Amino acid sequence: MPQVLEFKLPDLGEGLTEAEIVRWLVEVGDVVAIDQPVVEVETAKAMVEVPCPYGGVVTARFGEEGAELPVGAPLLTVAVGSVESSREAADAGSGTGGAAGAEPSGSGNVLVGYGTGAPPVRRRRVRPEGLKPPTVAPDTAPVTAPAPVASAGQVPAGTSFSAALPDGLRVPVAEPVAGPAVGPVAVVSPLVRKLARQHDLDLRRLAGSGPDGLILRADVESAIRAATVVATRPVEAEPSARRVGERIALRGVRGAVAEKLSRSRREIPDATCWVDADATELMAARAAMNGVGGAGFGTGAAKVSVLALLARICTAALARYPELNSTVDQEAREIVRLPEVHLGFAAQTERGLVVPVVRDAQTRNVESIGAEITRLTEAARTGTLKPAELTGGTFTLNNYGVFGVDGSTPIINHPEAAMLGVGRIVPKPWVHEGELAVRRVVQLSLTFDHRVCDGGTAGGFLRYVADCVEQPAVLLRTL
Repeated sequence: MPQVLEFKLPDLGEGLTEAEIVRWLVEVGDVVAIDQPVVEVETAKAMVEVPCPYGGVVTARFGEEGAELPVGAPLLTVAVGSVESSREAADAGSGTGGAAGAEPSGSGNVLVGYGTGAPPVRRRRVRPEGLKPPTVAPDTAPVTAPAPVASAGQVPAGTSFSAALPDGLRVPVAEPVAGPAVGPVAVVSPLVRKLARQHDLDLRRLAGSGPDGLILRADVESAIRAATVVATRPVEAEPSARRVGERIALRGVRGAVAEKLSRSRREIPDATCWVDADATELMAARAAMNGVGGAGFGTGAAKVSVLALLARICTAALARYPELNSTVDQEAREIVRLPEVHLGFAAQTERGLVVPVVRDAQTRNVESIGAEITRLTEAARTGTLKPAELTGGTFTLNNYGVFGVDGSTPIINHPEAAMLGVGRIVPKPWVHEGELAVRRVVQLSLTFDHRVCDGGTAGGFLRYVADCVEQPAVLLRTL
């Protein structure tokens, strides 16, 4: 007989606690190999294909596409053994148990927090003679009735939910069962029982919407919502006061961005300074690098982007003003200056705003930074960025000029200490060498954490960046 093993959603790293199922890559009954990807999930950081540490036949899947699962929740079960016997287990709908066979072996590969080695051998507990466990069917286990005290989240005995709500407001929930709260409960899922216990809900007073009156999780959640409305909503309130409109869950990338930006505003006392700079010479230098007019690095060289030039200018500026390449340890009440510059850059994708990170940018030249930005941008657009490529930044560069705007007040990417914002580069009237001329002008904005430095340091950083934009030859001193 095969051994049926349960594979749980592993720790995907970087403090992620949940993931959304995007697409199942296997069906029940499929044969999977060790470390074969079985599901594609989306975290707050990136899309990830999760490999299964066991080889065998898939006997069950947990969660539909679009559902969110916490780390440690069951993903699927696999019958490990011969294919024929494993298929028998799949057809029989085996759970997580099973007869012990040959202990499965794994590849030893890991994501984060789990490996694919053989599972630990469970010791069988020996029960003293004369002591037998009570015989209680799992779907008829008695549930202790809660105290008959009505409170928020608790369903008063004998209350009709729809009748207890104000006129015009109806919540579609399972109706309570009339009569005394006695007898078996039509519940199979332990998660449903746990949810009911947490909200002091008497399951015996609900009529389930599942087959043969089975109480489903949706029934319990509807009853909880209705009970909360009964306990907290004033009877005299008008139904029209409720907000009506499309509701979009804050989860995935959008939820992660919302949480990080809110935390930045709560914890960081930020300030912003800005300056207009004449970028005409910078654009001329870029044209020369890219071979416009016969010069350049050759026909096979990759084009140098404006973002790569600005990123190299930032690393030079941070070498002069290391206060802005730091973070604040609030518990220790210390400023931590960081030796490496891990430069993040904002990238807008179909999944939302992401900030890929160029590692060790202080060691790279313009070509190297540009190549890495290109690679990370393509990965961001296709949703294949790894969680490690989206975290660990120490300073962020935000080129919002690509959206056709001149200026902004950037929100610092927590827990960093500063962000440089770059507007569009457009022709404007400008006094050049004492005469009015049309020059290519850009607005630069620096938002900084006022705990790590004062305005003099921030102004010095921004002025150095502007000088390099106006006179790229200033960079030659640091190359």
